[in-house]
Amino acid sequence: MEKWIVKTNKCTSELIAHNGNKFLIGNGYFGLRGTLEEHTKAHMCAINLAGIYDKAGDSWRESVNAPNVLHTVAKFDNETYILPENSPILHEQKLDFYNALHSRTTSWKTKKGVVTINSERFASMKRQHIICVKFTVCADYDCRAEIKTGIDGDVWDINGPHFAEILTKYEDKIKYVTGITGEKGISVTSCEYVTGDFECESNTECHKDSVFETLIFDIKANREYSFTKICAVYTSADENKFDDEIKSFTYEQLKKEHADTWHQIWNISEVEIIGDDEAMHNLNYSIYHLNCIAPRNLSSMSIPARGLSGQVYKGAVFWDTEMFMIDYFLHTEPQIAKTLIKYRIDTLDGARIKAKEYGLDGAYYAWESQEGGFEACSDYNVTDVFTKRPMRTHFRDKQYHVSAAVVYAICKYIEATGDISFLVDGGAEVIIECARMYRSLLIKKADNPYYEIHDVVGPDEYHERVNNNAYTNRMAKLVFDTAIDTINILKEKYEDCYIELDAKYNFETLMHIFKDSSKNIYIPQPDERNLIEQFDGYFNLEDVSVDTVRSRLLDPKEYWGGAYGVASQTQVIKQADVVAMLGIFSNEYENEILENNFRYYEPRTEHGSSLSACMYSLLSCKIGNSEIAYPFFMKSASADLCTGGKEWAGLIYIGGTHPASEGGAWIVAIKGFAGITARDGKLCCNPCLPKKWQSMRFKFKYLNKLYQIKIDKKTGTITEI
Repeated sequence: MEKWIVKTNKCTSELIAHNGNKFLIGNGYFGLRGTLEEHTKAHMCAINLAGIYDKAGDSWRESVNAPNVLHTVAKFDNETYILPENSPILHEQKLDFYNALHSRTTSWKTKKGVVTINSERFASMKRQHIICVKFTVCADYDCRAEIKTGIDGDVWDINGPHFAEILTKYEDKIKYVTGITGEKGISVTSCEYVTGDFECESNTECHKDSVFETLIFDIKANREYSFTKICAVYTSADENKFDDEIKSFTYEQLKKEHADTWHQIWNISEVEIIGDDEAMHNLNYSIYHLNCIAPRNLSSMSIPARGLSGQVYKGAVFWDTEMFMIDYFLHTEPQIAKTLIKYRIDTLDGARIKAKEYGLDGAYYAWESQEGGFEACSDYNVTDVFTKRPMRTHFRDKQYHVSAAVVYAICKYIEATGDISFLVDGGAEVIIECARMYRSLLIKKADNPYYEIHDVVGPDEYHERVNNNAYTNRMAKLVFDTAIDTINILKEKYEDCYIELDAKYNFETLMHIFKDSSKNIYIPQPDERNLIEQFDGYFNLEDVSVDTVRSRLLDPKEYWGGAYGVASQTQVIKQADVVAMLGIFSNEYENEILENNFRYYEPRTEHGSSLSACMYSLLSCKIGNSEIAYPFFMKSASADLCTGGKEWAGLIYIGGTHPASEGGAWIVAIKGFAGITARDGKLCCNPCLPKKWQSMRFKFKYLNKLYQIKIDKKTGTITEI
């Protein structure tokens, strides 16, 4: 295994979607799928834009893909050569994720000899609107070449088309394709400037949705012919255009500054694992994916559940960001973490609107959040594979735990940075409004002294409309406690903010309400087996194995949950639920309780979500069993390297990258295996390394200081840099 390199020599129809994810490049402004230059929308090509959405007709609203600047097709002696239609004699697709460079080399055998194309591309991390491509052809015999390159506006859409109008032009040697979205009239422009190192005939044509330039030239045997494309993507939401910029720099200049920027990122974020090259490779590859979708230099932006790998899950932001991704940024680039939370602050009004929709007080954050906190999730979010009809699900209306995830992220931010002023900048109001929402969920039976929360969907989505989900109730208590602490901090340190919000909320009354809620909310307790019931009645459900439930499927794409799913009346769950709760609040439970629940729930977990394995891995570390934790960690770190992941929920395509799983892998490595915790403002470590790991080295930011940390089998050294 080459350090920092991911590669394949296969390009089949079956692998195109997977390779598009595996070889993704991006810079936070857009994600560029790892398809090949000759590919079209039939191959799921996408330049997926962050924060730009559109709704086409009655279809789901989703993120928008920009016109494709990569499209390039090569002809040699009037014969076209593309993959996978034409079988090559050699093919390699490669991602150098240290420098964030994508490349490919493909050779075909012709009647006269061998022709080869090479390409290299990157999404500039320095200039986030810029894409650069270098395309090279050669042959081992004299021949005639025709290279058709340009911008294809006929883009891949899952629920489109999103461009109601497409404008094309060729001006001052720059090609332009601008799509105008149907819902809000947002213009999305892709432009490119092509230069070559050889003389050729050139013919440029503007079509209704594309602009292509054909380069025609004679190839001399064994000589390489190269051209570069400096491209830009921008929207009407941006302040500037980039026409002049794409003509101002050479490919090599842009490549160097791009690589230098990535090297600065890796200087902080690289994790070294001595004794396990595969684990180190996979973990750093996971970190690469987090870095190339992070909203650097963007305001009020978050990370969608499938990153920027396409329109899957409508390009929406889930609880994944706060629970699984933000920890990495908190301790490498806290400013990015602040941006992620700022997105939630700025979408508070959207959460208030949703709360009112369901007759609740406060703020109920969207399950699938788009701009402004718009709830993109529908009531019919899965299609039945048998009837082909939409199925009623309760992701949208019953996943109350998403608001707690937002509050938890704010808690983690303050703990990691010490920046309590963040409360004054909107954080306090988010916390208070979320606490008000949970208060309005509480019910009390006539003869019970405690409050309950009924009719919810917990992290295990296979069981809907359950009562007293342990995870949801415990996270609600966290929100109440955080709201109490927040009001006290404002009173003590930020008098003006306290007075302003007190006039709006009446803090004396709220404090009484939140203390009452925290003290009296029902938290399921361990039974005589030291097991915590996931929700009321869970232990009475049919106790069968995951394989038994799987054997009951009539169609491999059948959805396991909902009212009639094969898992819904059994104890088989989709993903970590009680285990996730125990991972967060492990210091509240004896080790025996942690271990017993791990051993009970893991065999009953399908791990049907990429969020699941890391939670089991983390809890394994906390009970001191790194060998059980290790395969779960590797599953999380390999989520986008391996085929076989779940790509369908009913008839809905859910493929794409898995940044939450990758963020979870970082959490396990740093907070699980390395055992990094904070106590009284100081970092501590309690290592639990897998047997094959000799040591770890990494950097870690905490309270505005950067630390170099080295972990061995039993101890660690933490040195401020």
